Amino acid sequence: MTFGVARDLDLSDSFLVQAIFRGRELMLGGTPAPRGVAEPPGLVATALGLGWGVLADRAGREIVLGAVTKPWEPNPAFQDLRAQEFASFLEPGLVKIAFTLRVDPLPDGTSVFRTETRALATDVDARAKFRRYWALVSPGVALIRQAMLEPVRREAERRAALVAAERQEMAAI
Repeated sequence: MTFGVARDLDLSDSFLVQAIFRGRELMLGGTPAPRGVAEPPGLVATALGLGWGVLADRAGREIVLGAVTKPWEPNPAFQDLRAQEFASFLEPGLVKIAFTLRVDPLPDGTSVFRTETRALATDVDARAKFRRYWALVSPGVALIRQAMLEPVRREAERRAALVAAERQEMAAI
């Protein structure tokens, strides 16, 4: 349940997230996404729509998305690779990024939601550019991660309460 909530999370209405993306655009000279263009619903669908690819998928437990890009560019393009190509990809001037959503069930029926992002530059020049870029944007990325946690928890608990109520109703019949 928690995994589905995280996968389908829509942060497009979040003032904080919109402000962070707008700040990035202003700092790097990017152009905003065209208005009126419908984005796919949900975090994973949005990432896939931007060009990320699925590197691994353990249904209902974990998904790993990956892309190759130049994130320091004002409007970076994301290129997905097959999982077999991703690990060995070394084309210079790029950064390989893997993003994970993972839910680990606990014995008491609750779960722990985790998200992790890892980046690896393909050469020294790309590493230097990425380090400068990351110094600029990492506070915003940390805020977005924090902004994710509460809505995921709240919605997962709401759905769990609905399932529990349905089970009680069925047991009473």
